[in-house]
Amino acid sequence: MTAGIIATKYSQGKAVRRLFAKHGARWLLALVLTLLAGAQVMGMLPALLTDRIDLFFYDMRMRIAKVETDPRIVIVDIDEKSIAEIGRWPWSRDVVAELIGKMADGYEAQTIAFDVLFAEPDNSSGYATLENLAQGELKSLPQFGRQLQALRPKLDFDARMATAIRGRPVVMGYNLSNEPDAIAKGRLPRPVFTTADLGGRRLDVTHWKAYGANLPQLQDAAGAGGFFNPLLDSDGLIRKVPLIAQVGDNFYESLALSAARMALGAKRMKPIFLQQDAVLSEQQLRDYGALESIALDTRPRPTFIPVERHLTTLVTYRGRGGVHGGAFRYVSAVDILKGRIPKNDLAGRILLVGTTVPGLYDLRATPVSPNYPGVEIHANIIASILDGDFKQRPEFAVGFDLVQIVAIGLVLGLLLPLLGPLWAIVLSSAAAFGIGAFNFWLYDSAGLVLPMATALLLIAALFICNLGWGYLFEYRNRRAIVNLFGEYVAPELVAEMAANPTHYNMEGESRELTVMFSDVRGFTTISEGLPPNELREYINAYLTAMSEDIRGNRGTLDKYIGDAVMAFWGAPVALPDHAARAVATALKMQQTVVTLNQDFLKRNWPPLKIGIGLNTGAMRVGDMGSKIRRAYTVMGDAVNLSSRLESITKVYGVGVLVGQATRAAAPQFAYRELDSVRVKGKNEPVPIFEPLGLEAELTPMQREQLDKWHAALALVRRQQWDQAEQAILALQQEQPHGLYELYLQRIAYFRAHPLPADWDGVTTFETK
Repeated sequence: MTAGIIATKYSQGKAVRRLFAKHGARWLLALVLTLLAGAQVMGMLPALLTDRIDLFFYDMRMRIAKVETDPRIVIVDIDEKSIAEIGRWPWSRDVVAELIGKMADGYEAQTIAFDVLFAEPDNSSGYATLENLAQGELKSLPQFGRQLQALRPKLDFDARMATAIRGRPVVMGYNLSNEPDAIAKGRLPRPVFTTADLGGRRLDVTHWKAYGANLPQLQDAAGAGGFFNPLLDSDGLIRKVPLIAQVGDNFYESLALSAARMALGAKRMKPIFLQQDAVLSEQQLRDYGALESIALDTRPRPTFIPVERHLTTLVTYRGRGGVHGGAFRYVSAVDILKGRIPKNDLAGRILLVGTTVPGLYDLRATPVSPNYPGVEIHANIIASILDGDFKQRPEFAVGFDLVQIVAIGLVLGLLLPLLGPLWAIVLSSAAAFGIGAFNFWLYDSAGLVLPMATALLLIAALFICNLGWGYLFEYRNRRAIVNLFGEYVAPELVAEMAANPTHYNMEGESRELTVMFSDVRGFTTISEGLPPNELREYINAYLTAMSEDIRGNRGTLDKYIGDAVMAFWGAPVALPDHAARAVATALKMQQTVVTLNQDFLKRNWPPLKIGIGLNTGAMRVGDMGSKIRRAYTVMGDAVNLSSRLESITKVYGVGVLVGQATRAAAPQFAYRELDSVRVKGKNEPVPIFEPLGLEAELTPMQREQLDKWHAALALVRRQQWDQAEQAILALQQEQPHGLYELYLQRIAYFRAHPLPADWDGVTTFETK
């Protein structure tokens, strides 16, 4: 019995050792990844990427939320319709006073909040000018001064607006600033509390040094006031807004908080600090300055508003914002002034006065829209306060994140090495879905904004590393290279690549390469004159010879297209002299054709003639195609030009044509410039050249003829037809060539059909 137990334990230990021998490295890698994730959560590593991903998921949760119109809050829009009927903004204060009276008395609004600043006096009535006259040039006319005083209630528009505000539930908005050149202007409302009220405690709050507030007489007449400054996240979007801000020794409430407090009938508010416990001492609480919430003295019970760092709250955006966003009703300000809206539509509502006109600069970038009305941001916060529905990043967020990371590291880190690819995908996907679903459920049901980016990245990292391990360390890399590239490149290149398999792959990349297209001239006639078996032998002999020339000079054979051959140089093995190798190969192929024709004539086969186009440039190279079939090939504009050059070799009676880039990249060869052409599919003209051989191997006679031709071509471009014709006729007599015949025909045509004055010397080809 004892021996059996020992044998069983030995067998189990041996199985465990085998598992560690096989998967220990992957388990160690999983442990390292989990520790790195934990360090990132604890703030020991940069969190820019994970923060951005968490913000993305936070935004997405709001975008997919169901939108319902909140009937309690209405936005009075200073829109284009209102400006068209009343005049450009800012309106005179008597118009604003009338609007306030309509909202407060005519429509019996519960609260009126202005997301608009009235910082400058309104002199549109001319009262200030008349008052200066009464105190200056017309001081000697006391009746003028008395009459002016009698007219003051009508002409002092600021006083009229102050009278309209006084005694009504109006909240005035203002702006805080920390700009270096900012100054304090206007009058702030009464602070909600001061540093003296805190009993020595410190608040973690945003500090501001200046403000742009409303005229004193307007703010003094109002029941309350609030700032409308948001805070920008690192990506420039508004996701949070401070509810309380500090200016000097005083603390002030935001416009949304002030409007909600007035609507709820609260007179005062006070900060609720975290309660002292065994973890934090009284001194630590004083230094930490952490608030748990803000309490409003509403009845029958206080209203508590939870806050985050810097006394901010997350904005719960309802809908995409704007007139058609669906979350809040918009009414035109002019419709209120004209009494066009039924009273019951606005009675008892909170009215927020703002604008959606782009030129008035109150459109903000938010997670749900890049042009979100600023006034609606306040509406969302007010709705959250009224409902007690806030989204919060809880204090335990870091601990929660650590727990889910440890769980993921244990489960996936242990199981993924034991599973095949399919089950690894299933398990990883299930883990990611579970994390996301649980996070969204907590957001929707409990209002908790919890991180999940690090957890999702850990899942992805564990999956990718386990999958990559199997391919990178267990697969036969050298054999893979041979299988991938053996049919494209010469055996010696495959051997070179197999020696360093990690340096080569079939992934797409951009490189400068030289590409070749070669085609048989008159192949249709040839195929019609040969029996099928002989035609097969004919084309096989030709393709074999051409392929050997290409691969023999380190070229990559791309494909056969019927009787055409496509190849390129410079990939997968980088070749600094790819252009020179391509030109040398093209000339070698022309020599091979001569040798082939000798054999073909002996067999009574028609002679072979080919045209070759070469071009150098940046192109995309890699494994391309469909799910059904793929190939290692090149694509790009430079490739298309090479094909066009091959097709026009027959026009110029030459065997090889190259583009300007190839000529520049292979200067060791001598070239004959043939023309400047505009091929189909390109707007820019391209100089084309015929390579003649190595520059050093040209005979004196060849150099002389080349110089004479270039001189004749220059005469053609200058439209000196007689001199050009004489020069080309002389060349034709020395050594006949189809090129000379072509230009003699062109000269005759140009004489009969005079060229336009702006002729650029370019030949345009309308076909491929």
